[in-house]
Amino acid sequence: MQNSCLNVLDRRDFTIIKLEKHDTKDIHDNHVNGSLTVVWRDWDNTIELEPKMVYTTSVNPGERKGPHLHTKRDSFFVCTRGKVIFVIKNKDGKYTEIESSEEEPVLIGIPHGIASAHINVANEKSTILTMASLAWRPDDNEMKNVFFDDYDWEKWQIK
Repeated sequence: MQNSCLNVLDRRDFTIIKLEKHDTKDIHDNHVNGSLTVVWRDWDNTIELEPKMVYTTSVNPGERKGPHLHTKRDSFFVCTRGKVIFVIKNKDGKYTEIESSEEEPVLIGIPHGIASAHINVANEKSTILTMASLAWRPDDNEMKNVFFDDYDWEKWQIK
C-alpha cells in the first residue's frame, strides 16, 4: 500500500491530515460491521513525531477544553467518537476552526507555542485521541492556560 493515509495540508502554525478510513466486514457474510481509521503508521512518514505518549480524552456535550498551549510538547489530535471543533489561534492572532469527527476523521497537528481549544458540538460525549511528542509527568509545568477574549464562543452555544 502506498503512502496514502493522508491528504496533508501543512500550514505555518499547524497541520491538518485527512485520515484514511476503511469499512470492516463480517467474516461470515461480508456485511459491513464497522470501520477502521488509520491514525498513524511508522512507514507513512506523514508526521515527524514519533509518539512518546498516546491518550484519549472525553468532552461532554456543549463543553470545551482549553484554550491552552504547551511550551514544549507537540501534539496531534483526532476525534474518534462524536464531533469536535478545534479552535487554533494562529501566530498572526487570527483563528482557524477545524472539524474532526468519527465520520470525517482529521488529524490536527499543533506544535508547542500555538494555543488551541476544542469544543464538543455533538449531542453525546465526544472522544479525542492524542499523540504527543513528550509524555506527561505529574511535576510537569509546561501547559499554560490562555484566554481567547476576542473569540466568539457563543456561536457554538457552549456553557
